[in-house]
Amino acid sequence: MAANVNPTVRRRRLGSELRKLREMKGLTAEAVAAELLVSQSKISRLENGRRSISQRDVRDLCGVYGVDDPHLVESLMNMARESRQQGWWHAFGDVPYSVYIGLETEAESLRTYESLIVPGLLQTRTYAEAVILGMGPEATPAEIQNRVEVRLKRQERVADLEHPLRLWAVIDESALRRVVGGPPVMAEQLEYLAEMSTLPHVTVQILPHDVGAHPGMYGAFAVLEFEDSSDSSVVYLEGVTSDLYLEKHADVHKYAMMYEYLRAQALNPEKSREFILDAAKEYSP
Repeated sequence: MAANVNPTVRRRRLGSELRKLREMKGLTAEAVAAELLVSQSKISRLENGRRSISQRDVRDLCGVYGVDDPHLVESLMNMARESRQQGWWHAFGDVPYSVYIGLETEAESLRTYESLIVPGLLQTRTYAEAVILGMGPEATPAEIQNRVEVRLKRQERVADLEHPLRLWAVIDESALRRVVGGPPVMAEQLEYLAEMSTLPHVTVQILPHDVGAHPGMYGAFAVLEFEDSSDSSVVYLEGVTSDLYLEKHADVHKYAMMYEYLRAQALNPEKSREFILDAAKEYSP
């Protein structure tokens, strides 16, 4: 597999193509499932990229849809092969939110809102360790260390100045006031956050408490966008036992508008940096 092949994104693209073929044929997912003697949920998971797609699945679906163009079939088969390969994160074993990591790895831009913690892509090692331990007290030391290494590996997208992830983070003031890991850890974290905010492709805005009620009170979320026009934008909502991925245009638009409200209510980048550094001084001895 080529180094730049992302199995998560390949599954999404292949699923999207298969859904288009089904709709062009005028078939419902229920009808296709009945024809192949499989569950409707399997067809849905194949189309939304949440399930690995085998070449046999592609062959069977092409048969139902009457696809006889050998070049199209071969292209879909290649996508199926690539979608079953492993991304870099698989080397770390059973990693939580691996689907999200695959999307983030391929994304061109990420808009994230955090209400309680500093975004993972902008965390220091010591802060990340304290966050992961606090949010998963049942995890073993080995599991915690593994998750920390994955988080630091993800940050390479931000550090890559040639092909960086364009990152926009709106952070509630509560994340700066919650003492994670102790004052020294917080001082280091906030100084690092201020430093990262000076990068040309990173924008950080702080949403101070005195703005009152705002759309972000529903909780943290992220909006991922991709360079390839065939990849639809995705809204990511993290859960305790399962995550939610929204791809319908109406849903993505709703969250995009919420984000614009948050950006408008937050301090501008320069004042946000000053705010962060002032908070860091409060934690310094």
